[in-house]
Amino acid sequence: MASLGKKRAGSSGDEGIVARVTRTVSDSAIMNTAKNAANDAAYVAKRLAKSTGKAAWIAGTTFLILVVPLIIEMDREQQFNELELQQQSLLGAPPAPINK
Repeated sequence: MASLGKKRAGSSGDEGIVARVTRTVSDSAIMNTAKNAANDAAYVAKRLAKSTGKAAWIAGTTFLILVVPLIIEMDREQQFNELELQQQSLLGAPPAPINK
């Protein structure tokens, strides 16, 4: 019984049905086309992620360099205006209208 199993596994001409079907499917043109399409999709996704990362880096650094100092300066201006109004009210002067 053990010799029968060895004979089947060792002979190259006596291939099982599952092995034949698997080989036929993996060697088909449809499978090759699907593999190529998957490779192309992965390449495009990788390039898109890379360029999106670069764009996010540029947008982030631009925001930090240009917009954050502007926000800080506007906050200082608002605090200065509030302080000025508070001092005017303490001195008894009529409050000046706030221009927006």
